[in-house]
Amino acid sequence: MDSAFLSGFVPLNSLSAEALTQAVEHMREVHVAIGQMLFQRGDTDTQRYYLLEGKIALDAGNDSPPLLIQAGSEAARHPLARLKPRHYSAVAHTPCHIVAFDDTTLDTLLAQDQTTAYEVQEFEGNDPYWMFDLLRNPAFSRVPPANLHALFARFHPIPVTAGQIVIRQGDPVGDHYYLIREGQARVSRRNEAGQELVLAQLGPGDSFGEEALIAHAARNATVTMMSDGLVMGLSANDFDTLLKEPLVRHASPAEAMCLLQGGKADLIDVRLADEFKQGGIRGSINIPLCMLRLKFGALDKQRVHILICETELRSSIAAFLLAQRGFDARVLAGGFSALKQSGGKNED
Repeated sequence: MDSAFLSGFVPLNSLSAEALTQAVEHMREVHVAIGQMLFQRGDTDTQRYYLLEGKIALDAGNDSPPLLIQAGSEAARHPLARLKPRHYSAVAHTPCHIVAFDDTTLDTLLAQDQTTAYEVQEFEGNDPYWMFDLLRNPAFSRVPPANLHALFARFHPIPVTAGQIVIRQGDPVGDHYYLIREGQARVSRRNEAGQELVLAQLGPGDSFGEEALIAHAARNATVTMMSDGLVMGLSANDFDTLLKEPLVRHASPAEAMCLLQGGKADLIDVRLADEFKQGGIRGSINIPLCMLRLKFGALDKQRVHILICETELRSSIAAFLLAQRGFDARVLAGGFSALKQSGGKNED
C-alpha cells in the first residue's frame, strides 16, 4: 500500500516521507462488515483507528442519534473516538476499510521523526537521508527519543578506503562503536592455528565494535573494508549511556521462568560448546557468542530470546547484537546460577 494516502490523516500528516514509509510497516488493515462493532464504549484499548472507506456510526449510549463519520470527510481525518476510555461504541454503518496503529508505536514514530528532523537540519543539512536510514535500524528505533538529539550530534564521520583495517583482533579495548554509512566490510577472526574464519559481511546500516566496548576487553575480531566508504564513530562513553543502556534489557529469574513455561520464549546459552556440555539448563539452546552472527537467520523474531551465561557479560553482548537486528532479547539477571536457583534444571 502506498504511504501517500496516510498523509491526509492527523497527526500522520506531520511525518516526513521517510517516516510515512515506516508507518506503513507498522499499520494493520481492518475490514468491518455492516453492523459489526469495531470497539465499545468504555474500552481502554491501545489502538488508533482511521477510516479509509465506508461509514462508521459512533453511538454515545444515550438518547442522542449516532454520529455518522464518512470516509473522506474532515472528521475522518482524525482517529475515531480518540479519547480513552472510549466515549462511543463504533459500529459499521456500511462495509468499512480501516487502518489501525498501536498508540505507543505511532507516538514513538512521531517523536523520532520530529527529533530527527531537528537533527537533520542542525547537523546533517546536506545529507538528511542517512539519519532517516539510521532510524530504520531496529536498534535505533528502540532508543528513547530524548537520547536521539545527543546521539546524532555525537556521531562523527571517518572516511575509509578499500583494504583498510578499522579494528584488528587482539587490539586493546577500543574507544569507539562504528556504523557503516557507505561501503562494505568483512568481519573475520583467526583461530589458534592461524586460520581465518569470515564471520560476516557488513554494509550500510550495519555496525561493529560493540563486543569489546560491552566486555571491556580486547577486540575479538578484525573488520576490513572491502570498498571505499564512510563509517560513523561513536565514543565508548556515549555508546554506554545513549545506546547500550536502552537496548540491553534484563529479565529476572522469575520473569524468565514465566516466559519459558508459557511457551513464549527460548533460552539461549551463549557459552562455549565445551562449557555447555559440562552443564546446561534443560531445554536451552547452545549458540556460542562467537557464532551468534552466523545464526541470526535461524532465530524467530516473533519469540522472546533469553540470553544466559555464567555471569551477565557474554549474554549482554548477545542481547545487544540481537536487539540491533530487531529481536526481543533479554539478559538473564544474575546469569547461570540465578536460573538454576529459581527452578531451572541441569541437563542429565
